[in-house]
Amino acid sequence: MKTEEIKTKNNTSNLSSPQKSEYSVLLYYIYSPIENVVEYRDVHHQYCIDNNLLGRIIIAPEGLNGTVSGLVEDCKKYMDWVKSDPRFSTVDFKIENHQTHTFTKLYVRIKKEIVHSELPVNPLERTGKHLEPKDFKEIIENDPDVVLVDMRSNYEHSVGKFKGAITFDMENLRELPDHMKEIEHLKDKKVITYCTGGIKCEKASAYLLAQGFTDVYQLHGGIIKYGLEEGGENFDGKCYVFDNRLTTEVNKINPVVISKCHVCGTTCDRMVNCANPDCNEHVPICEKCGQELEGACSVMCKENPRKRFYDGTGYYAKTTEGYKPEIAFRTRKNTKNLHIIEDLGL
Repeated sequence: MKTEEIKTKNNTSNLSSPQKSEYSVLLYYIYSPIENVVEYRDVHHQYCIDNNLLGRIIIAPEGLNGTVSGLVEDCKKYMDWVKSDPRFSTVDFKIENHQTHTFTKLYVRIKKEIVHSELPVNPLERTGKHLEPKDFKEIIENDPDVVLVDMRSNYEHSVGKFKGAITFDMENLRELPDHMKEIEHLKDKKVITYCTGGIKCEKASAYLLAQGFTDVYQLHGGIIKYGLEEGGENFDGKCYVFDNRLTTEVNKINPVVISKCHVCGTTCDRMVNCANPDCNEHVPICEKCGQELEGACSVMCKENPRKRFYDGTGYYAKTTEGYKPEIAFRTRKNTKNLHIIEDLGL
């Protein structure tokens, strides 16, 4: 076994805590056209406020994308409420358990896309074949020729990925076209794309098909669903998530640690968002270095006068400048042409 792949001791998942979990963490998306994005944003936002839900939700003409935390009962009500709308009746919620809220604020925003890619594809017209977690597991265990391609950002796969997966050094999905040369020799192979919850793969797999790949699949529900339903076997490290946990454990069968502290190089899967907002890098940093550098990723970042207060977690909620949770954001300019609605950073 490689030295960086050190087996995790006493691995306990958020999903199997001996304490009763009072809160749920929901991850979901659905591609389903929304004509009344402004009106629906207002209604959705108010429902979350009324039911004590926190998180990040995107409303776009092409559908919904959200990650939400709340009390178990409040989350159950929310899932029923979302599914009661015929447009979203087939939405697939990934549900993790936790002891507290995993968010500190609520954002419900209008954007052009539910995952920003700028790829010229429509998942409702054509996308890779969906593989349920059990089918995905069977294929990767029995087909030596299958190729796994990670569609997440570099900082995400740096802390966890499937064994043998191809990864790209990209900051976001918009850069995928720049990396096609790295896999163009695989156009006739069976290619399976994966990401955190499945949403990026809807467009990424569609893009691969448009580029001439002939046998393209995607892991339905992503890494999170695979961990929940199949135990996460052969996923090395942890899965990066976009809430104040920063990472969540996936593999309960053969877990290993693949990342190292950005500062001292010791084996470490503790993800930190650099305390210097001008840097804001997402890197693994051990407890010792985190304390010594006060949450920064370097001495230079520690000395930055704008450095944020480090509370030991390495998570910093987005600022709320210009965003008032009690007042729904509206843009009435040219609402008939919904495709031009812009994200104004609210």
